[in-house]
Amino acid sequence: MMGDAMREFPAYKTVSVSSLIPYARNSRTHSDAQVGQIAASIKEFGFLNPIIVDGESGIIAGHGRVLAAQKLGLAELPVIEAGHLSNTQRRAYIIADNKLAMNAGWDDEMLRVELDALGVDGFDLELTGFSLDEVQALSFDDEYPEQNPESSSKEINTDEFTMGHACPKCGFEFDDK
Repeated sequence: MMGDAMREFPAYKTVSVSSLIPYARNSRTHSDAQVGQIAASIKEFGFLNPIIVDGESGIIAGHGRVLAAQKLGLAELPVIEAGHLSNTQRRAYIIADNKLAMNAGWDDEMLRVELDALGVDGFDLELTGFSLDEVQALSFDDEYPEQNPESSSKEINTDEFTMGHACPKCGFEFDDK
């Protein structure tokens, strides 16, 4: 079975948003706030992730993107037709597509580096899906829990620190003097 699925490379096509049929038993939910985030992402980046349909316009993956497209008033969307899936495979993939993405983790240090760089570039960090509170929480190392945004400008007694370390916030390296 896997061999057959691996040989399938369905082509993209464009269909009317109104022709797409949500899966009635979809167990994934989308709040109004999340649909708003998806809509903001589509406005910023374009519609980069097509909807997957079953060959009869039934949505397999992309329910949230369809809701966001409707919110934005888009008339047509790119889709990939996955008509080769059996009914059982289609139902299982609807769950797997959402759950497998949730099983991923984050490299917090790399995420911090990327978000910091985007912030320096003046990019609206909320378009990444992270709230400003989440971004701020990532900006400080767990080694230094006493630091917080309100106290970032307080005087530091350098006698309390072992010299030769970098500031966890700005990267400034302290020397022996």
